[in-house]
Amino acid sequence: MLFDASRTTSFLLALAAALGLASPPALAEDSAANAPGETAAKAILVAELAEDEDVEDIEQSEPLESTATEAEQEPDTDPDASEQAVREEPAQRVAPHIDLKEVVPEPAPSATVTRPEPEAGAEDETEAAPDTVQAAPEPEPEPEKASSFTLLGSEVMPGTSTRLAWSPGIQIAGLSQPTPVLVVNGVNAGPTLCLTGAVHGDELNGIEIIRRTVYDLNPEKLSGRVVGIPIVNLPGFQQASRYLPDRRDLNRHFPGSETGSLADRIAHSLFENIIRRCDMLVDIHTGSLKRTNLPQLRADMNNPDVARFTRGFDRMAVVHSSGSAGMLRTAAVDAGITTVTMEAGESHRIQEHQIEAGVNSLTSLMEKQGMISRMFVWGDPEPVYYDSDWIRANHGGILFSEVELGANVSEGEILGYVADPITNAQHPIRSTSKGRIIGMAVDQVVMAGFAAYHIGTEAEVPGE
Repeated sequence: MLFDASRTTSFLLALAAALGLASPPALAEDSAANAPGETAAKAILVAELAEDEDVEDIEQSEPLESTATEAEQEPDTDPDASEQAVREEPAQRVAPHIDLKEVVPEPAPSATVTRPEPEAGAEDETEAAPDTVQAAPEPEPEPEKASSFTLLGSEVMPGTSTRLAWSPGIQIAGLSQPTPVLVVNGVNAGPTLCLTGAVHGDELNGIEIIRRTVYDLNPEKLSGRVVGIPIVNLPGFQQASRYLPDRRDLNRHFPGSETGSLADRIAHSLFENIIRRCDMLVDIHTGSLKRTNLPQLRADMNNPDVARFTRGFDRMAVVHSSGSAGMLRTAAVDAGITTVTMEAGESHRIQEHQIEAGVNSLTSLMEKQGMISRMFVWGDPEPVYYDSDWIRANHGGILFSEVELGANVSEGEILGYVADPITNAQHPIRSTSKGRIIGMAVDQVVMAGFAAYHIGTEAEVPGE
């Protein structure tokens, strides 16, 4: 009986496939020999797909045989394992460490001579000369190490600095621009100090004070944390305006409201997301339009914690002010955060003298709070000016000042005069008390009732 070779080969291949066996080598070789063109085509096709992932080629190609085992191919359908993976996922991202400033390396320590250990039997010599041996000082306790700091959904690790972004969510979603927030988390534990600038968008000195202060910090030498928001009122800053786009003063709407006006919502977002995370706050401002302020602190000296806090600001003058409702300082103090307002210079300008005074005072504050250590001798604080009054012009005209900011004046002294450009009349403005010029209007056109000079009168600190 004759057998058809091709039918026998097909039968054996089908039987092997049904039994889950590999094709016999001889048969596999015969198969390959019978269709060399097909095998070559498949090899070329695989090479082309690896280099040029054309969609049409992929759709028309045959699937490649997988070498993965069944266990690798089966998807993990264990619900418990999925839930565990979700639980282990961190709640917030770790903020990247950004070197805000290239820190100059510390000088190498000078060589020290160590006393060799006494040899055995030398106890008698040591006892014979007790005056030449000094007891070794007890080692200082190691500072407590800092923990990570979570802010705005990011985790800032100890010994790192970074830039975060705060968005109050009041703009058109597609056009929103977040406000930068600088954070330095020291390696050692300590208080959290917040610095805010440009709550009024035209106050530039505070922006530069915060920039210089924060970028000068080394997280490896810092105890505690510093959070700096150079430009709180970003829309106002971009328009060179003191106010928000709705013409409201942001510093009259704290702590804000989640469902209130535009200003209320911005104030609420800032206060809840950042301010409440801090222990201390310095809110930096300048004088209003066409007015300038001597570098000074505005503080509620009836609050013992605030009064002690003002002692850390080097030689900066302090003006007693309980604050008004809606101010950031007032809301923060009510929330238990030790807060002062720093005033420095005038709006729309960068003034080097006022900026240096602000940076020095903040450096002094951090040193007094144990956050940094500087080889610097700080001066005694300035007298506290409890009482302060604005002296107003009684006539309209052009203001010409005879005194400078910070000058000491006596009662009745002429501070300046208002000249009428039409009648040529000149009306003097006199001091109503002995004190110091802590704020004044720059030379400009004024109307009757315009606040021209701010006089501070020296007073005692409560409890002294």
